[in-house]
Amino acid sequence: MILVDFPEPSFRIKKENGRPYIFDALRRRWLQLSPEEWVRQNFIRYLIEVKHYPPSLIAQEKEIKLGELRKRFDILIYDRSHRPWMMIECKEMNVTLSDAAFHQVLRYNISVPVEYIIVTNGKLTFGWRKGKEGVFLLEEIPTFPG
Repeated sequence: MILVDFPEPSFRIKKENGRPYIFDALRRRWLQLSPEEWVRQNFIRYLIEVKHYPPSLIAQEKEIKLGELRKRFDILIYDRSHRPWMMIECKEMNVTLSDAAFHQVLRYNISVPVEYIIVTNGKLTFGWRKGKEGVFLLEEIPTFPG
């Protein structure tokens, strides 16, 4: 398990027609604030503010094709050469992180191969690095490559 020390939340939040919305600073738009979106926004803020990942190399909820299926990944980090480097799957805080979540992001990795895979529900975070000899459990979120 990876310890993630999230920064204190300081999001712009509003209510519209009785529904909460959060301002996504990267996409520069208001999004409906679901439990999964809360985890995604906090994790992105952690990557930018704590781990110093460049915001311009973070993509969110982009569609990919898995054979005939169309799916959306949660977060994709590109390296400085704009190659996919890390994929992050976010779940609601009350969702247990099971093998199913790991297998989901592994399936996405078929279409978008990355070196690092992270799964989080905001309380627990697990990560793996793919190497030539297999998949290795991470003890921390990697430093962004120079």
